[in-house]
Amino acid sequence: MNETPTRVYAEIDLDAVRANVRALRERAPGAELMAVVKADAYGHGAIPCARAAQEAGATWLGTATPQEALALRAAGIGGPVMCWLWTPGGPWQAAVEADLDISVSGMWALDEVRKAAHAADRPARIQLKADTGLGRNGCTPADWAELVGAAVAAQAEGTVRITGVWSHFACADEPGHPSIALQLAAFRDMLAYAEKEGARPEVRHIANSPATLTLPESHFDLVRCGLAVYGVSPAPELGTSEELGLRPAMTLKASVALVKAVPPGHGVSYGHHYVTEGETNLALIPAGYADGIPRHASGRGPVSVGGKVRRVAGRVAMDQFVVDLGSDLVRAGDEAVIFGTGEHGEPTAEDWAQAAHTIAYEIVTRIGVRVPRVYLGG
Repeated sequence: MNETPTRVYAEIDLDAVRANVRALRERAPGAELMAVVKADAYGHGAIPCARAAQEAGATWLGTATPQEALALRAAGIGGPVMCWLWTPGGPWQAAVEADLDISVSGMWALDEVRKAAHAADRPARIQLKADTGLGRNGCTPADWAELVGAAVAAQAEGTVRITGVWSHFACADEPGHPSIALQLAAFRDMLAYAEKEGARPEVRHIANSPATLTLPESHFDLVRCGLAVYGVSPAPELGTSEELGLRPAMTLKASVALVKAVPPGHGVSYGHHYVTEGETNLALIPAGYADGIPRHASGRGPVSVGGKVRRVAGRVAMDQFVVDLGSDLVRAGDEAVIFGTGEHGEPTAEDWAQAAHTIAYEIVTRIGVRVPRVYLGG
């Protein structure tokens, strides 16, 4: 992009992504690192962030959907790429031909990937997912013997290669939660069974970002890091980004669109949930929930304008919101920082998460396609 956008834009610091990957690798020195770039790299841009992560030593990339993984391949990105959220009729053959690692959680998926491997005339790389207690995707212990047996048989016939066995924590962001030890024990049992039956996985993995940071015994061969790659703390209970040695990569900025003086008793935005108490100056910020600004943060969301942190006045609308400047004055065109690293006193994604009663994952991921990304350090 030759010119910086003027309405609203997200600066993405790729040097921060690289630094975070290096920091996370230091936290798991005996394991490889998968940088998860699903959901357009949590809103940061999958292609540039994938490349930056690989440059910093991430040996694997991960996506939720096969379409996300295929887009990486279409951009010329090599190396191991895993995708795990499949539905019947998905692009199985394209995934096999692109040499993707395909997660398999049940017999129907194994059947479809075997057919795709026959059509592609090459073995499919598959990773068997164990449901060790999260209760979402993955094969339950009761069905594990059937799935492992069928997968080992498919490997013997040459249609698949079992490249991994993996699982996912439910409560790794709550250190000491009793489910963590139970899931680790279940994973070890299910892994041991798969290996006893003939699986020889290249990688065994269960650790997400929180487990990478706090649970060394969960690191196995590979850790999967998502939000932490982008420098945002995966849970306030674990510490701030700074305390965890991470640097937020996204700074969301906008230009003030209008400044005006209004009298006491002036209603602001839909529903007049905010009414001015005295004569004051209002600034219009041209970003709204269509851009990813959470409407749930109406009246609470923090924004740095004119060197001070202020709160959204009234409701966040589709394309804009208002802040009350009091007696201060700024000009149209001045910069507003909606969130950033926090290093200069500006709000962070976690501050917005608290204001919206949600998690920081949602704040960065929901920044929409209408918001241009401006890449630094790349």
